[in-house]
Amino acid sequence: MNAIFIHHQGPAFLSWRKLHLSKAKLKAASNTSALLAGFAMVAVVEIQLNNNNPDSEQLPKPLLFLFAICTTMLVAVHMLALLISTCILPNMEAISNLHILSLVNESPHEKMHMYIELAWGCSTVLGILLFMVEVAILCWIQFYSVLKEAAYVATAILVPFVILFIWFAIIFYRNLVAHTYETRKCGIQELEELKHVLEMGDELTTTREIRNGPLVNII
Repeated sequence: MNAIFIHHQGPAFLSWRKLHLSKAKLKAASNTSALLAGFAMVAVVEIQLNNNNPDSEQLPKPLLFLFAICTTMLVAVHMLALLISTCILPNMEAISNLHILSLVNESPHEKMHMYIELAWGCSTVLGILLFMVEVAILCWIQFYSVLKEAAYVATAILVPFVILFIWFAIIFYRNLVAHTYETRKCGIQELEELKHVLEMGDELTTTREIRNGPLVNII
């Protein structure tokens, strides 16, 4: 029973759990980044700026500059997340698929923790925020020369969702940090209790040896 407790509460098991969490984050970042970056590239290729139609109202240059900047940043951010996921994820899966707890230290998830969080943040926070801004800009480009009121309506609908997204990201990050702190605190307490139990066991064994020592000498 003690061996099972040590197996499931030791540092190796905690590192193994972080390995699977990091792998899940990289998979989510990879899938999300590939999807949204592909959408941005399709939008650039398929968009029509109505420059060949002299009767249509020309698009403002600031709007075009904003579209170019937002699209470039959107693709660059998601490509960065995809690059980090592609480089780190195979090394982590090679260790996790073996299901050998003693090999967890060979996984790069501990040393590459900052890069994993960077990829996850770029894909799920900054990347999605840029994607929502991209949708608003596309609405303005498509409806500017046709019906400006539609662009205003689309922007008015999108702004509350952007605010809600930012609010959710902040609350989620705070709760995640608090949960991580409580989990690590409980893990440290459990390791201290385990250490105390082992020390008590060593003291009990030493006491028995001291008590049995004179009897052995007499025999």
